[in-house]
Amino acid sequence: MMRAERAQLRIAALAAAVFVSVTGTPIAQEGSSPEVARALAGAVDIHVHSAPDDRPRSIDAVDVARLARMRGMRAIVLKNHFEPTASLAYVVRKVVPDLEVFGGIDLNLTVGGINPAAVEHMTRMTGGWGRFVWMPTFDAENQVRYSRENRPSVPITSNGVLRPEVTQVISLIAKHDLVLATGHSAADEVLQLVREGQRVGVRHMVVTHAMNAPILMSVSQMKEAAAAGAFIEFVGGSLADADAPQRMRRFADAIRQIGPQSSILSSDLGQAGNALPPDGFGAFLVALRGLGFTQQEMDLMSKENPARLLGLK
Repeated sequence: MMRAERAQLRIAALAAAVFVSVTGTPIAQEGSSPEVARALAGAVDIHVHSAPDDRPRSIDAVDVARLARMRGMRAIVLKNHFEPTASLAYVVRKVVPDLEVFGGIDLNLTVGGINPAAVEHMTRMTGGWGRFVWMPTFDAENQVRYSRENRPSVPITSNGVLRPEVTQVISLIAKHDLVLATGHSAADEVLQLVREGQRVGVRHMVVTHAMNAPILMSVSQMKEAAAAGAFIEFVGGSLADADAPQRMRRFADAIRQIGPQSSILSSDLGQAGNALPPDGFGAFLVALRGLGFTQQEMDLMSKENPARLLGLK
């Protein structure tokens, strides 16, 4: 059997093994894979979706934090496309100690789009656990155009130049030592964002799932973003998808060209019907490890780099 075929079978087995919930109630998976347990020990997932939300989620924020702690993870970042999560992170930390929980703000229409006042407000939330500022995602002009939808969107450029409110937000990110995440911006817009971040002294930048639609960055573009100081994010998503083996191989090839030192792995899970974020994340890590990365490289991408992004020592 060819190596690619073995990898495909392995990914299919991992997808079948992880626990899937559609009820929102986390139930510890009996006999969780020792490989997954080892991969998750000390891991940091910067891309976790959870309830409460305006769409079905597999698990709520408190329960996903409990499950992450149970799996031995170090930290998670709660992401919501339409609601700031800094205050939610504060409450979850009260209920689930011994896990670093962070939130942020996604600059979609529900928070006023590119809204410097909303970013400034987040920095004053109790606890100071709002760390991420995502440029627009579902409401991004690039996303709406890619999806061929006829509805309002949030542009970040005008005539090929970053809009003044975008540069103002990036300056706030630098001032408050937050994380600039590029959202669903177009590839050329991503490069403009990270160049501006580099120019004004933003210390923490990440290109949001750079290879996924609607971003679809090339390896050369990802290398350029990394050279400007940004980490490149690769998200596992669902390993049950038919294209998961091919996707993992594309990720592995890109990571080898960009370098694990500039890469971050995360789950982008929490959708109803998919694996719960910690378990799906663990399966993703094991699947990539099986494609030839060393344990040191895996730890760099899933533990050390995301910890640096969040300012964890």
